Amino acid sequence: MKATVVGGGLAGCEAAWALAERGVAVTLVEMRPVVPTPAHQTDRLGELVCSNSFKSVELANAHGLLKAELRDLGSILLPLADEARVPGGAALAVDRTIFGELVHAKVTSHPGITVVRSEQCELPEAGIVATGPLTSDTLAAAIRERLGLDGLAFFDAIAPIVSHESLDHDVLYAKSRWGKGDGDDYLNAPMDRDTYEAFIDALVAGDQFSGHAFDEVPYFEGCLPIEEMARRGRETPRFGPMKPVGLADPRTGRDPHAVVQLRREDRAGQMWNLVGFQTRLRIPEQRRVFTMIPGLADAEFLRWGSIHRNSYINSPRTLGPALQLADGAPVFFAGQLTGVEGYTESLGTGLLSGINLARVLRGEAPTVPPPTTMLGGLLRYLREADPDHFQPMNANFGLLEPLEGSVKKAERKARQVARAREDFAAWLRAP
Repeated sequence: MKATVVGGGLAGCEAAWALAERGVAVTLVEMRPVVPTPAHQTDRLGELVCSNSFKSVELANAHGLLKAELRDLGSILLPLADEARVPGGAALAVDRTIFGELVHAKVTSHPGITVVRSEQCELPEAGIVATGPLTSDTLAAAIRERLGLDGLAFFDAIAPIVSHESLDHDVLYAKSRWGKGDGDDYLNAPMDRDTYEAFIDALVAGDQFSGHAFDEVPYFEGCLPIEEMARRGRETPRFGPMKPVGLADPRTGRDPHAVVQLRREDRAGQMWNLVGFQTRLRIPEQRRVFTMIPGLADAEFLRWGSIHRNSYINSPRTLGPALQLADGAPVFFAGQLTGVEGYTESLGTGLLSGINLARVLRGEAPTVPPPTTMLGGLLRYLREADPDHFQPMNANFGLLEPLEGSVKKAERKARQVARAREDFAAWLRAP
């Protein structure tokens, strides 16, 4: 049995490994470095280009529940993320460099996987397309021709990274929200009301990169640029990434009016990410505006915020229940290209697509977890969402099948988690 996996990101690596472990000879096609992208900086497989966080590991959190399911399913990347982990409270945050090196070494060492560096210009006869949000124009055209859709796209933004030694630690304080993780995993920049108002004024007035295409394509609501949040309402950032609740300043014992959190990017703690500060501000404006944040007056920016094109297909209109081509051909899609948003969601669809392609090549039907599970609920959304208003989706408890009967609000999430774990285990035991 042979198959081609197109794309060497998280979804493609999981898919290739799952296929190879099931006896399928895999050709993994990755266009970098032959064809670069606007966001990648290396040619390593599994490179992370946005956040360094895989989000929460807690079962009471949708992303934590999804991780538990994917570990049960045999994810190869989540254990590697564990090896590359850096402090991040309840989040599975990783050192990007270490993680990329681990993924690259692991995937390229499998005797059943052959990596080819070239641009894929057409759909494979049997395989998985996991080219992510930065699919090349040539392959995107081939996908549109096969699926018969005009194509949907949005623009995603990246948050800046600053140097630890350039920060004013007399102003910042170390604390995780509600004391999670080690209790002090994040650095916090507190703002009083006047500082916050001046900062919002600067954000709204900031000069940002713009173009005709940017004006026509909507953002994904879960990843809005910080300046776009400010334009929607002066208080919007304070109820989003700048929310001070649970982050009382230990020097005063009180919550600040607003707070900017910085999350560790690397194991050594040399680089820190401005959490939730995705932006399309021009670089001089980023320096002017973000150095207004208390403690960042002399910040050295190791990576500027940026914006890049993200594209995805209309899965509910064009794909089958298991993300297979609706015409039954042995071709699956995986990752952000399908309309999932997030690292764990991407690698989860890659893993499941790899398992299902192997099944199809053996003459078996593909299988999908029940919608009472997080992975199953996500796949159901991709199948049943309104195709006329389809937008990318993160894992969340709203995707799960409702509980039967009357359940108290305080008990609902625990009941959903318990049911999901039980039903996922039962699905795994099924032939």
